[in-house]
Amino acid sequence: MNKKLLITGSVLGIISIVLGAFASHGLEKLVTKDAIETFQVGVRYQMYHALLLLFVGNSSKISSKSKYWIFILILIGVILFSGSIYGLSTNELTGFNFKSIGFITPIGGILLICSWLIMLLGFLKLKDE
Repeated sequence: MNKKLLITGSVLGIISIVLGAFASHGLEKLVTKDAIETFQVGVRYQMYHALLLLFVGNSSKISSKSKYWIFILILIGVILFSGSIYGLSTNELTGFNFKSIGFITPIGGILLICSWLIMLLGFLKLKDE
């Protein structure tokens, strides 16, 4: 599980850097400044959770069961949250109306919050050393 967490965190980090550069340099003439700022919110949250996966994958204080659920929640959460933000902020460039599925953004956010809650609950169960 640790290897899967570390690889996924690394891949999400790489993708967030590429998308951040794309937003700054590739989208500037295609969408509004507000849309670019919105796109960057998705990039930022994707990177936060890439770093969280790297932390979780390197931690011996988090149980295997918690690591599994944190992994699932972050993966689905980033796809729904950041992915929908990418779609919504570039909506005018596509033939698909991402506003019709905008409701998935908060669902993704809730999943990301739940991943942090699982980690917190695990830490609360630790005995002081």
